Amino acid sequence: MSFDPVFTFGTIAAAALIGTGITHALDSSSSEFPQAVAVSELVVLGPGSFDHPQPGEFLKDSHPVAAPIVQETIDAPLEIMKYQVGVSDYARCVADGACKPADSRKIGNVPVTGVSHIDAEAYATWFSVRTGATWRLPTDVEWAYAAAERFRSDIEGDENEPNNPARRWLAQYRAESALGRKPDPEPRVQGAFGINSNGLADVAGNVWEWTSTCYHHATMASEGVRIASSIDNCGVHAVEGFHRTYMSNFIRDGKSGGCAVGTPPDNLGFRLVRDRPSFLQATIRSLGLT
Repeated sequence: MSFDPVFTFGTIAAAALIGTGITHALDSSSSEFPQAVAVSELVVLGPGSFDHPQPGEFLKDSHPVAAPIVQETIDAPLEIMKYQVGVSDYARCVADGACKPADSRKIGNVPVTGVSHIDAEAYATWFSVRTGATWRLPTDVEWAYAAAERFRSDIEGDENEPNNPARRWLAQYRAESALGRKPDPEPRVQGAFGINSNGLADVAGNVWEWTSTCYHHATMASEGVRIASSIDNCGVHAVEGFHRTYMSNFIRDGKSGGCAVGTPPDNLGFRLVRDRPSFLQATIRSLGLT
């Protein structure tokens, strides 16, 4: 079987766009989009391991329990955007016909908000085609690793009332309120929430970020911490911010619904990670065959 060295990720992503009817987005000389796409600042984190509360809902004997904590390992350098995708960056994708306009009409040096998981995936595909690199949403584990000290998992409810969900939700709301979280709906200028220990800006500010991790529903074994059975619902994804929560893929406004409890996300946005090219891809590029 012969191998066409020009058929790289960019070609595959381009084909994905064609499949959605977005063909003019592939012409880099299009008069509709004459600007070059600037790659966002990246933070590169080395490999490492850390203890991570698992995302999703966990039940034991039909009662909610705290998520199990598992040691996770990032076994290769992680390249992640320092800033969330901005309004002007996203506007280029809209102008190119590859993204739907965001619900938010903010302008200036602010993160784009009012975007769904579907929108974020569309942007990642378009950005990959434009830059010739592989861009994607981070997993929940990758986001937590990059967030470092600013990561906060699901707010745990009151397990003393397992048969009364309303009391559990109220307990979660009180727990979050005790942390001093007030509604903060207006996106701030990029960098307004400072830099974390890994060099990422605006982590856990007032923009919650989409991840690629599906909502996980698990039943724990009656004895120990073993998971007896589990189901992934990929119509819902984990969203990371001031705390972790879950939203349906089409939701653009975190206050309008989802799987969140307690105070909902102020805004929904995203940042991307860049996958390092494989040895084969790097060789092809070095030979100028892409």
